[in-house]
Amino acid sequence: MSRPLQFQVHQTSGGAQGKGSARAGMMKLQSADGTGRWLEVPTPMFMPVGTAGTVKSMLPAELLEIGAKIILGNTYHLYLRPGHERVEKLWGGLHRMMGWDGAILTDSGGFQVFSLAQLSRITDHGVTFQSHLDGSRHEFTPELSMQVQRSLGSQIVMAFDQCPPYPCEPKELDSALRRTLAWARRGLEVPLKAHQARFGIVQGGLSQESRVRSAGEITALPFDGFALGGLSVGEPPEMMHEMARFAAPLLPEDKPRYLMGVGRPEDLVEGVRAGIDLFDCVMPTRNARNGQLFTTFGRVNIKNARHADDPSPLDAECGCSTCRTFSRAYLRHLFVAQELLYARLATLHNLYFYLELMRRMRAAILENRFDEWSESFYTKYQSVSD
Repeated sequence: MSRPLQFQVHQTSGGAQGKGSARAGMMKLQSADGTGRWLEVPTPMFMPVGTAGTVKSMLPAELLEIGAKIILGNTYHLYLRPGHERVEKLWGGLHRMMGWDGAILTDSGGFQVFSLAQLSRITDHGVTFQSHLDGSRHEFTPELSMQVQRSLGSQIVMAFDQCPPYPCEPKELDSALRRTLAWARRGLEVPLKAHQARFGIVQGGLSQESRVRSAGEITALPFDGFALGGLSVGEPPEMMHEMARFAAPLLPEDKPRYLMGVGRPEDLVEGVRAGIDLFDCVMPTRNARNGQLFTTFGRVNIKNARHADDPSPLDAECGCSTCRTFSRAYLRHLFVAQELLYARLATLHNLYFYLELMRRMRAAILENRFDEWSESFYTKYQSVSD
């Protein structure tokens, strides 16, 4: 039986020997419909976050139209509501439930368990917590995380890990690394569906020694790809960028690399520069709903009064339907009036901006001009402070 994931690096910004440098490749994943069809995901790629079975305010057809190839689903949220067993029984998996024909990556639920729920106890067996919805008690283990993700039917299943906080004492960091390794091994023992690939997660906080240790242990296991976890959890961006540059080369060159929960446009640029292939973050969707929009020339707070009489598009260099059709004044009117259409138009724009950013980085890498492109990006992007 062939592996459920294929990956090839086509070009690096540093040439054939450019270890750790920006790279453009192709990831292929098997469809969940049993046809054996391969889903192509050009990298680097940003994954819009579909927390509860939807990328908020967006139709699946709209996501495809703006270039989304893979989205992220949250195991914790879907486990609590509507329940993974219901998803599998009624729809046969998350794809049919939400009408999405592209690829899906599901996180393990670990980050939400540690950040959202009211924690009761962490042991080597698993994590006992209270739901943020109704206070009901649950226990997440590596085995349960795999079972939930198997029911959801995602193409990429993430290992259950312990994400240490920032800052973190050495003893706590060591305990998190030990559990992450043990839980990864236990999760590998749980069978998945034939089309599902597995990613291991490297932890270690901001400790280079711990990252080396974790990477050596996790990459020795038979995963199809690897992620860097425990970054963008409160540390200064410069420290996150530095650790990404250090840790990315510790991951195998022939497998996809995923930087979890990152982030701002400039974080994506620096992540790609470090050699990362996949990214996800709620920022483009959440910030859109809160009035913050990303443009070629920097961030725009559409709630600001100065946009009330501005007939110009949000971003004259953007090709999304929001910018081609509507003005800043209209977007601000919708936001102030709390019209639902605002969330749709703003979210579409922000996601288009992120996906276009990835397309442009990929093209620059393939044309061996990534450094030149990134310099131009920063010159424009930092020109507006709103």
